[in-house]
Order: sequence, then C-alpha cells, then structure tokens
Amino acid sequence: MTVSFTPGDLVRARGREWVALPAPGEGLMALRPLSGNENDILILDPNLEITSVEHARFDLPEDSRPTVQSKAALLADALRMTLRRGAGPFRSAAQLAFEPRTYQLVPLLMSLRLQVPRLLIADDVGIGKTIEAGLILRELMDRGEVDAFSVLCPPHLVDQWIIELKDRFGIEAVPVTSGTASRLERTLPLAQTLFDAYPFTVVSLDYIKAEKRREGFARSCPDFVIVDEAHACVGTHKGRQQRFDLLRGLAKDPERRLIMLTATPHSGDEEAFARLLSLIDLEFASMDFDNARYRERLARHFVQRRRVDLIEGDWDENSSFPKHETKESSYRLSAEHLAFQEAAIDYCLSVVSKAGDQKRDQRLAFWGTLALMRCVGSSPAAALSALRNRASNEADRLEPKIFDEDGDDEDAVDVEPNTIFANDPALQSLLDQARGLLGTKDPKLEALVSVLKPLIKSGANPVVFCRYLATAEYVKNGLRKAFPKLNVQSVTGELTPDERRDRVAEMAVEVGEKAVQRILVATDCLSEGINLQQLFDTVIHYDLSWNPTRHQQREGRVDRFGQPAELVRSIMMFSPDSAIDGAVLDVILRKARDIRKATGVTVPLPDERGPVTDALIAAMMLRRGGHKQLTFDLRLEDGTQAMETRWRDASENEKKSRARFAQNVMKPAEVEPEWNKVKDLLGSPDDALLFVQRTMSRFGVPLEKKRLTYIAHVHALQESLRETLAQKGQEKSVKLALTEPAPAGTSLLTRTHPLTASLAESLVEASLDPEAIPDLGIGRVGAWPTTAVSAMTRLMLLRIRFKITVHSRKERMLLAEEAALVALQGDRIVANGNAARELLNTSATADLAAIARDRMVNAAKSDLPRLIAGPLEIFVNERAEQLVEDHARLRAAAGSASRVSVEAVLPPDIIGMFVLMPGEV
Repeated sequence: MTVSFTPGDLVRARGREWVALPAPGEGLMALRPLSGNENDILILDPNLEITSVEHARFDLPEDSRPTVQSKAALLADALRMTLRRGAGPFRSAAQLAFEPRTYQLVPLLMSLRLQVPRLLIADDVGIGKTIEAGLILRELMDRGEVDAFSVLCPPHLVDQWIIELKDRFGIEAVPVTSGTASRLERTLPLAQTLFDAYPFTVVSLDYIKAEKRREGFARSCPDFVIVDEAHACVGTHKGRQQRFDLLRGLAKDPERRLIMLTATPHSGDEEAFARLLSLIDLEFASMDFDNARYRERLARHFVQRRRVDLIEGDWDENSSFPKHETKESSYRLSAEHLAFQEAAIDYCLSVVSKAGDQKRDQRLAFWGTLALMRCVGSSPAAALSALRNRASNEADRLEPKIFDEDGDDEDAVDVEPNTIFANDPALQSLLDQARGLLGTKDPKLEALVSVLKPLIKSGANPVVFCRYLATAEYVKNGLRKAFPKLNVQSVTGELTPDERRDRVAEMAVEVGEKAVQRILVATDCLSEGINLQQLFDTVIHYDLSWNPTRHQQREGRVDRFGQPAELVRSIMMFSPDSAIDGAVLDVILRKARDIRKATGVTVPLPDERGPVTDALIAAMMLRRGGHKQLTFDLRLEDGTQAMETRWRDASENEKKSRARFAQNVMKPAEVEPEWNKVKDLLGSPDDALLFVQRTMSRFGVPLEKKRLTYIAHVHALQESLRETLAQKGQEKSVKLALTEPAPAGTSLLTRTHPLTASLAESLVEASLDPEAIPDLGIGRVGAWPTTAVSAMTRLMLLRIRFKITVHSRKERMLLAEEAALVALQGDRIVANGNAARELLNTSATADLAAIARDRMVNAAKSDLPRLIAGPLEIFVNERAEQLVEDHARLRAAAGSASRVSVEAVLPPDIIGMFVLMPGEV
C-alpha cells in the first residue's frame, strides 16, 4: 500500500524522524531532520528505500531524561534560537544577522502591499538603502515568491553587495563582472546561460549594458531585480543611455519585480526623473503632480526620507546617526607655490585663447585647462605627472574625469589626466618649477598637519581624501613623517578592489587592548563601495571635489547609519590665494551647500557641463583680474549666469519634490507593533546574548567581557562543538559585539551568528539524543518548587508547525514553525509567550527528591493525551487564526491582494514538559 505524505507531516525514515517538505518532483520526498537546518535536507525516493517510509509521532519518550530548572530554561531558549522558518508575516526575521531599525521596514511593508513590487527607494546617503532592499529580497525569498534574483550596480559596488548579502542576509550570491563572467561561463553546457546556472547574482551594469550582452540578459534575467545607483541609468550620456535601454527592456515584463535605489532621484532634471519613474509604470512618466490620483498612486511606489526626517520627526532616530560638524579650513600659499599656480593658469589661458572659433576645439581647450589646473592645485606631484602626459583629442573621455563623474572605468578615477596639447617652451619652465617644489616646504601639506594635530589629540581617526593618485602617495609620505607613531596608510586605484578592502581591514590594529590610532589617505576610488564607519570618524577634503555629489559620497563613507562616534567631522581645505579653489567654491560647492541646507538634499551638477566650464574659467579670471578682453571674446559671463539659473531651478524643483511626497511616508505606529511581535517570538539581540552567556557557562567556558565586547574561547569547548564551529569559521577566540557597527575584528552577536546557532542546535539535539553530548545532562522533563506560581502549573515547551498557503496567481504552500511555551493549571491555559517564559526562568527554591520528582512527572505524562487533544489543540488552532489576521493586515492593499490561509499541523511536538509547584511545598 502506498502511504501519502503532505508537507508538515512527521515521517520515520532511515531510523530517525523527519519533517516532510514540499516535494521537489514526482515520486520524490524532501525531508528535514527534526532538529536540523536547511542544509540537512534529504531528497529520497520512497520506492528505493530498504525500510519503508512511515508516518511518525513526536511524543515524550517513556525514558525522558529529567532535568533541573536552569537547564530547562536553557532548552526553551535554544529551541527559540534554532527556528528559521517563521510563521508570522515577517518570515525573514529569523534569517537576519542584524536588528533593522523600524524606519528601514517601511519599504518592505510598501512592497508587501503591491501585487508586483516596484519601488523607487530614494532615501538619503547613509540611511541604509542596501538594507532596505535586502529586507524585501530576503522576505520574498522566505515566502517562496523569489527563486532567483539579480542586483545590478556600478562595478565598484559589486563586492560591497556580495558582502552585504552574505553577512546580513545569509545569501550567497555570485559576482558577474568583466573579470568573472568568462570564468563562470567556461564550465557551463552550451544550452545553459550563466543566469540559469547561478540564480543569485550581483551584476556589473557596465558589463551587462553592452548591446551584445543586454539582449541575452533580458531573455534569462530573473523576475526580481534590484538596481543600485538608479540615477546613473538615466540621462543623455552614452553609457547612461545604454543602462536605461537595458532597464527599459527589463521593465517591459509586467510581472518583473523591480527595486531601484538612489540618493538623488530628481537632481533638478525633470526629464531624467520622468524616465526613472517610467520604469515603475509608463503612466508615471507624465509627471502629473497636480493630479491627486497620480500622487496617490505614485506614493505607493516611492519612498524618500532625509536624515533630518528621521531624527526630528516621529521616528525619533536621533541615536542612530551621529551629529555632523562641517567647517572650512583655509591656508596661505607661499610665494613659490603661488607663482607656480599663476604660471600654470597663464599657460592654460594662452591655450584657450589660441583655440580658435571651433566650438569643439574651444571645449577641448577648456577641459584640458581645467584638468591641468586641478592637478596644479592638488600637489606638485600631481602637477608633475600631468605636465608629463600628452593629451588625447578625445574630449568625451576628459570631461567626466574633470567633474568627478562615475565613469565606466572606475578604477582609473584617480589617475592624473593627459592635459598637454602641444610642445611649448613654457612647458619646460612649468616642469622645472614643479620639480623644484617637490623639495621644498608645502604650505598645503603643512596646513593639513596643523588641522590633524588637534584631531589626533582628541582621539579622532581621519580619512584624508585626495583627487589624484600621485597626491595621495605624496600626502601619505608627508603624514608618516609628521605622525611616526600612527598607522598611516593609503588606498588608491593602483590597488584592486580586494586589495583596497584588505588594506582598510588591516588598519584595525590593536596593541594590547588599545586600538592604534590611524590615518587613511584615499582617493575617490574609496568614496563609494567600502563603508568606513567602523574605523574612521572624520573626513578631510584635502582636494576639493568639483562635484558636490562626490563630496557627499566621501562623507557618506563615515557619516552613516551605525557610526559609533557621537560626532563626525568633515573639513574642507582651500586657499584664498588660489583662483582655482575660489572659483570652485563660488561656482559649485557653496551653492550646493546652500541647497542642501534649504532642502536637506545634495543636488549634483547638471549633465550639460558647458555652462559649468564657462563659469569656472570666468570666475578664475575674475579673481585674478585682467583678461577682460578674453572673457568678453569667449562670452564666459553667460556661463556664470546660466549656472546661477541652474542652481536656482534645482533648488526649487527639489523643494517641490519634497513637498509632494513628504506627507505619504508611513508612520512608526504602522510598523512597530508588527516588528515587536516578531521579536517576542524569535528573541531579541539581548536574548541571544543571554542564551550564549548561559550556554558557554554551562560548558565551563564563560564569555570574557572586554570593555564593550565579549570574547568566546571556543577552542576550550568539547571536541564535537569545536569541530562544528570550525566548519563555520569560528575558531580559537571569537570576538563578539552587541551593537552595530561591530568594531573591527569582531562580529555582531545575533540569533543567526554561527556561535549562537551552533550552540542552540547542539542543545536541542542533546535533549532529543542524550548520547549527542552525554555529560551535558539536558533533559526534557522536570519538576521543582518555585515562588513564581501559587498553584501547581505545567509548562509545555512546544514546536508547532503550520502550512501557510498563499492564494494568488501562482498558489504556493510554505511550511513554517514556531516555538511556544504554554502554562496550564488543570485544563486551563494561564500564560504563554513571555509570561510563561518568566515562570520558567524563575529559579527553583529547592531540589526535589528523585522519587517525588518522578511521581509529579509521571502524573503529568498520564494527563498529556488529554491536554494535547484539548487545551493545547485549541491554543494551536487559535494561533493559526491569529496568523491569518496578521498576514491579512500586512497584505492590505489598494486593489486585489493575495490571500493567506494557515493550517496548524496537529498534534504539536512536545519538546519539554515541566511541573512547577508553589515554593512553600
């Protein structure tokens, strides 16, 4: 006779009990051990088994080992920590390796209220857009709605995404870049695409946007896509147009889920914003903001918060972000350095004046002029490098580098540009001057040392951002001489992304218990992609960026969610003697700063750079005096006026954008209650710490506290646990942190941390199989007197399984589990959840004699069938009904929404049963 099984059934196969999971194919079974995790799943064909697969029950065995109160409480905590398949509407909560802030759950709730989630998440830099997108992805994966995904991002962010997905969400993704794609494809059969073979991918936009790859990707692209830096996929630039064509092709599939991330969605460019919105829905391209229905519809797909909204508003997230103190620091040029800058400007202006009437020649001359002057203002080393290089005639390659744009070749962001257009006797003089300055005192470098001294004395760890590779090495050498006792390193584009990450990580040096103070000198290769808040708390702009967005990106590496310092400083260095610095401050940076003060948002430069170029050169010539005829001939005042107009328009557009969408953000009261329910069921970070402390002490290896961290000496644990932990990378002494960001060299202790998970699984296994850890003595039954109760109370530790069916276009059935602790007096349930846990955690007032304990336990066992069929079954069914209500509330959506039904699998597993008597007995 063929025995049929459904998901959630208990079965016995190969001499042990398993839980049946949804079948992977016709005639096959997927089984998971009762105390196992997702990695222990077994696939078998019942017809090929030597012994038949049968239905099983999970009852308390007759010879259940007795235990004491402290070990019973430990078992209850362990069971709660092992669960990874939550039954509540936030199914992903059990898989997270961090504690999300409540405001970060808003995009998740928005996505759950859409049949096909398409969101534009436009939160400010450092608020946590990666976390918000990852929460949506992890939740939909755990709901069975996502089987494959791709993250599309600029190449320099690929590694960051791979790390974030693994460390925070437990998702192992594969990087697809120009450097990895051919290696990945080499082993595949001809009929299989890379994206069929690797369902979880992080893809470089610049690799995949090429026409020959774009079409193939569109055919095999997963139906869930995250797009990071989405603003870089719209615009008139050739690379941006290719990216937009790629996304537009993906968005044509109405079933494809699309999550787009950007800190600058609008940027004062109405056309670019409309194209971005069109990827959500073509109707949104109309930008009909005066239409209430339009605004209401868009608000379901668009979330935009500034940091000030979270700090000063209802969210009260003041503790999540540091205070940010910004200031300018001026220095005077020496006569030699001023003469060099003046000579360089004279040379450049002569090049511009000889450019003739052809606009292309003029533009090329302008950009070459600006590029050289940037190098001259940066350092003698950068000037010398630029003066040696012969310029190309490819103006389109020079312009993005001058204005610090994200280019296709991000690794070359800090290379000195080729700027010299012709052989000229004046060049030799400039080269001689640059060489001579390398051997003299540099007023800019001396000013940096003066700025750093009080900061270092106060305990700060600064990052010094330079524009060019030569400048970074020059500054690093100078700072090593000025601060010989500090750890001074540099990170530039000469290093590969992996080498950069390693260089930063290696700076977390400690001598004894004290961290060595550090200074990092970096170019803009580090202004995106690697978060620095764990090691650094101050940003110094040694070279002014000519793009305000780049300034924000630099500061955003340090000033972001999770920065442990209460105060972050940023200092902008400039010389009032320098016409170059003055022009950039007046034309670009101070204007952008004023807009940020007014709107809370950094607005980038306009895509059309002609007016910017004109305005910069006009401002430089105005500061130097003279050259009025050249200014008139080239009509540069028009550029200055055009820039004033552009900034004013950008500011007004940003204010309008904020006014349109600010009122549509969810409030804390809509989010907090749902998340708090999850924490009660699964355990908070504090619960995880308490569990690990108790368990390590039980094994005779208590945690060692050192300031704000703990050390777990896992090498001293018994062999079986040591081996389990070693397989998960936990060896010797493991340093643990309790809050984010985890200091360098430590890891955040959560319920999913390998130490927590391994200890919990081992304890549960030891309770079910006493031979697993024979000397632990953790059992499943017990009796003791306690002051927590005034009448005899029986505590039941349950593992409850639920079948959750999502009724939508594609019906799905999921298997979920919960741990429950229920207190009964007679047939009446008097407490459950945290209230029951308090009863169990109250210490016993005495030890009962074995004969008295066994009599109490046996009496409870004899009542167990009646309790299971009566009050416990009612409790489990009521819990299923409550879950239906919770799911329905979160899925409430305008229009039709998926319906969820929940069926309890009966009877529940009785993991433990403990009898509590009044303490006076």
